[in-house]
Amino acid sequence: MSNGPWTDEENDLIVADYFAMLVDDLAGKPMNKAASYRQLADRIDRSAKAIEYKHQNISAVLKALGETWLTGLAPAFNFQSSLEDAVLRWMNSHPEWVLRAPGNPPPTGLHDAAQIWIGPPPTLSNQPPPQELDLMLRIARKSDVAGRDERNRVLGRAGEERVLAYERSVLRSAGRDDLARKVRWVSEEDGDGAGYDIASFERDGQSRLIEVKTTNGWDRTPFHITRNELAVAEERHAEWCLFRLWNFSREPKAFELRPPLDAHVSLTATSYRASFH
Repeated sequence: MSNGPWTDEENDLIVADYFAMLVDDLAGKPMNKAASYRQLADRIDRSAKAIEYKHQNISAVLKALGETWLTGLAPAFNFQSSLEDAVLRWMNSHPEWVLRAPGNPPPTGLHDAAQIWIGPPPTLSNQPPPQELDLMLRIARKSDVAGRDERNRVLGRAGEERVLAYERSVLRSAGRDDLARKVRWVSEEDGDGAGYDIASFERDGQSRLIEVKTTNGWDRTPFHITRNELAVAEERHAEWCLFRLWNFSREPKAFELRPPLDAHVSLTATSYRASFH
């Protein structure tokens, strides 16, 4: 069995094998990972154990890319940069993967709509080890993960629809059907530009302006926010919140950020408007 660096051909084969299993996993189909490892071992000069660990490396790359990964294959971050390139080659040749419809349909019942786990936002105290975090953020920046999610209107719209149902459900559960009926999907009804996506209410009737940011990956995936959204957040800071929806393709989880946003995240200018004198 070879112990040398993995070749591009080997990386491409194992990445394709991984995604084939991931598609089945997301569809809820049964898998036999061990059998898959053995079959791939027959095609390349690697042990089944080495293939299993390489699959964990792919999980790590996908986590850094803000994507979901295979159940039961925890990310392992000691990998060659050539593996990152192989994963991106596969994704670039399969654009339908990134633009796929979300795995969970919009909820219809009151109970289903309420199923979003709301937790604390990422902080210094719960961040990954520094080397692991630096690697993931480097990959995310290099691959413009934030830009990809921003352009993915299928994902963004599905996230907003889920939060809309959640907000109405929370208000109905609190006995505020009157307010639930008034919740508006502003970005859908009026178009982008308001600086928030959903106009909802607190239980006491106070206005709640929600900007939704959705990803299929982990909670620290970078995201884009517009100058207008920041301006509205500052002007209406008592009402505005950012609802960060993550792990969306499996079991949606979320946290909220309140202004000022630069108390929670690092804001980096990525483009400028040019005008003539």
